[in-house]
Amino acid sequence: MMSSLWNLASFLIAIAILIAVHEWGHFWVAKKCGVKVLRFSLGFGKVLWSRIGRDGTEYSLSMIPLGGYVKMLDERIETVPQAMKAQAFNNQSISKRAAIVAAGPLANFAFAIFAFWLVFLIGVPSIKPVVGSVTPHSVAADAGLEKGMMIKAVDGKEVLDWETISYQFVGAVGKPSISLSVTDDIGDHQIVLPLDNWTLTPDEPLPFKRLGFTPYEPEVLMRIAQVTPGGAADKAGFKSDDEIISVNGSPATDWQAFATLIQRSPEIKLDVLVNRQGEKESLSLIPARHETKDRVIGFAGLMPVVKPLPKEYLTEIQYGPFAAVSHAITKTVDVTKLTLDVVGKLITGKVSVQNLSGPISIAKGAGVSAGIGFVYFLGFLGLISVNLGIMNLLPLPVLDGGHLVFFAIEAITHRPVPEKVQEIAFRIGAAILMGLMAIALFNDFARF
Repeated sequence: MMSSLWNLASFLIAIAILIAVHEWGHFWVAKKCGVKVLRFSLGFGKVLWSRIGRDGTEYSLSMIPLGGYVKMLDERIETVPQAMKAQAFNNQSISKRAAIVAAGPLANFAFAIFAFWLVFLIGVPSIKPVVGSVTPHSVAADAGLEKGMMIKAVDGKEVLDWETISYQFVGAVGKPSISLSVTDDIGDHQIVLPLDNWTLTPDEPLPFKRLGFTPYEPEVLMRIAQVTPGGAADKAGFKSDDEIISVNGSPATDWQAFATLIQRSPEIKLDVLVNRQGEKESLSLIPARHETKDRVIGFAGLMPVVKPLPKEYLTEIQYGPFAAVSHAITKTVDVTKLTLDVVGKLITGKVSVQNLSGPISIAKGAGVSAGIGFVYFLGFLGLISVNLGIMNLLPLPVLDGGHLVFFAIEAITHRPVPEKVQEIAFRIGAAILMGLMAIALFNDFARF
């Protein structure tokens, strides 16, 4: 329950920041273009708080915090006095109207650069891209990748951490192969991984894991660090610092194997022997039933003790104030290219719509990143801000991109798109957008 509330709070904070940035972009450029702004609202529905600023604009907070809007003077919506017609949005030139509409998404891109600049300025702790394990007879093993190798570049792009490697693999979907530049005790090597029949799966956060390799991970002990209150393990009598000795009479030496057994045993009793302060205790664990999209798994509510990674595997990506600017711009451009690439592959079917995520996944991401630390939350905000900017530039009539398409048509034909045509297009765009949201929500519920 507390986890859900934390995720919700983190999500609301993140969405409020990003919406404020987006709407401020519209607002600022509208004011610069001489358009009268009647209301700047964060949220929809019933107004909870408002005040009139010195500029005559009403600033308000509304009940539903999942959006916002900038209401401008417009003859298409209301009667405008003759003296104020020059301040109406509809009476502005095409270039000014386009600038006002485009300013929202562009503000999101600018904010992403700022967020990533702060991340690089503060410094983000990371793990060096050292291969931790390679599955025998896997694609990675057959290509020559070995445990202990450090990945230096992917398809020619230098990588410093596993996040960048993940981005490169996501971008490689649909390609016949991907090239890794690696180094080990012997020297540098070039390894080519064939990508036949490989694609993204929504349940696997590491896109390269299905190819047979994983990052170097800290050692996980068979000692319990935390027991979830009210969970199956808590009901069975497990306590922090208990050491797992055996399960159903078989020695327990690997936490991942123990966790896999729990997942495969929903509502099935497991006899677990533990060492508790030097004395052996027999406990009966009945994992709770947890349904996912395509299977039923067991869940116990146990967290193991994890030893810290050795210092030689740790790194910190940090730059000075000026160098951080160029890296932040590069990061924003890379995320933009990757997002557009994935959107294109969703349209062509190379990436399944099952990978679409909705507000529940975003809320979980917000909660996880905020829980890890401020710098990770900043990185999350930058990532979502880029996605919000791109989404709003899609050529759907209900979005900013759709309005820009209408302006482009008007510039070519020298007359506005008929309101009847716009109204029909808005309905079609809204239907498409609602359909995409429905798919994203369905995927969210299926995962969680």
